Amino acid sequence: MRRQPAQQSQSPPPSLRSQHLPTHDNPDTYDVVVLGGGSGGYAAALRAAQLGQSVALVEKDKLGGTCLHVGCVPTKALLHAAEVADAATHGAQFGVRTTLDGIDMPGVLAYKDSVVAGLYKGLQGLIASRKITVVEGHGTLASPGVVEVTAADGATRSLTGTHVVLATGSYAKTLPGLELGGRVLTSDQALTLDTVPKSVVVLGGGVIGVEFASVWKSFGADVQIVEALPHLVPNEDVALSKALERAFRKRGIKFSLGDRFAQVKQSDDGVQVELESGATFDAELLLVAVGRGARTADLGYEAAGMRVDRGFVLTDELLRTGVATPAGGQVWAVGDIVPGLQLAHRGFAQGIFVAEQIAGLSPAQIDEATIPRVTYCEPEVASVGVTEARAAELYGPDQVETIEYNLAGNGKSKILGTQGFAKLVRRKDGPVVGMHLIGSRVGELIGEGQLIVGWEAFPEDVASLVHAHPTQNEALGEAHMALAGKPLHAHN
Repeated sequence: MRRQPAQQSQSPPPSLRSQHLPTHDNPDTYDVVVLGGGSGGYAAALRAAQLGQSVALVEKDKLGGTCLHVGCVPTKALLHAAEVADAATHGAQFGVRTTLDGIDMPGVLAYKDSVVAGLYKGLQGLIASRKITVVEGHGTLASPGVVEVTAADGATRSLTGTHVVLATGSYAKTLPGLELGGRVLTSDQALTLDTVPKSVVVLGGGVIGVEFASVWKSFGADVQIVEALPHLVPNEDVALSKALERAFRKRGIKFSLGDRFAQVKQSDDGVQVELESGATFDAELLLVAVGRGARTADLGYEAAGMRVDRGFVLTDELLRTGVATPAGGQVWAVGDIVPGLQLAHRGFAQGIFVAEQIAGLSPAQIDEATIPRVTYCEPEVASVGVTEARAAELYGPDQVETIEYNLAGNGKSKILGTQGFAKLVRRKDGPVVGMHLIGSRVGELIGEGQLIVGWEAFPEDVASLVHAHPTQNEALGEAHMALAGKPLHAHN
């Protein structure tokens, strides 16, 4: 049976419709105390306040967290600047006489910072308009229901919550024995470079690694990626990985696969990176992009009774940690500290989900399989649902059907000069369970993919929909027509 859209009330119960405020006698007691002001934390705070709860939000740095300040937003600003650079470099192929005179990195950084500053100001205003108490400082879970905050001047303050939401986010990881500093940097430092390096070794071929590799190549750097696993973006469908590798080769981005990092030596002029095979690479900088770890150490979680595995807080399907507060509430966890996809939109959705439960609503559970994933390199990689390999494991190899629709048959993709494809994975005679895209701007298509996979649509359902022409979105319609057995532009 195909999934039906969830039915739920969007209004708080009558008893919660008036704004609750801290009591006069105990001003640091709240309905909800949120530890961490990133995507998951501020979403929980905003939704809880909207539903009539009194809320305190603890953040030691800036509201918006990793995503807004050193993650999603600034990196995508750099990627857009890289897209402009590519357009200038290749204008002649469109009959436009443009040349790339160079990259003004201070100007690029100013553009990036202006984008971040505008969004940050908007978020601050939104938080203030909801009468959320923002407490600046380093917060720790002193006990279930109590968050102790230490301000920059050393002053401490204890906040008591009927419910506590843990949303402390993540940090850029490194490898054992690989020390950061000097010419060895993470994405945090890479975002502040005021010059374009002549050469870079990127350690890690996942999302962060390929995005920075893409930016630096567009800016004129020589780039070498080192990935220990057999493919770039190894968590994606192997067809996407192979297609990205072909595209990177064409762009002149070099990469080494299936060979582990051994050591790095720094000098005044650069770094020398050695792999376990004995291969060496010389460059100005080494970017360490080996993933992100959960920020949970020394925050009092385990002492309060949380179950922590490899730094991640374990929860049930409702995001409860299993630890109750003395006031009869719960300690919850959301975002990057919960095992699973470390994506801002996942944390954002989890924050809302938890806030609605606290307010007495019954929101639909978040289906992790329908959370979209986008890697914003050139070409972009976007996916939702399961890969072909995972589908074969779940349903059996003979119960899975796939099709690839090449963007060469799509008019708008031809206009843009991009190559790639849309790959669909379906259960035999059943719904589409995975969509995998590669090509310029395909991240903008994954919203429809999420609806198709999330609502368990059959190819025939989508094939009957009319997609606007000429758009890249048409490629999804054509792919579903082909999978439904009536291809027009696709070849059987």
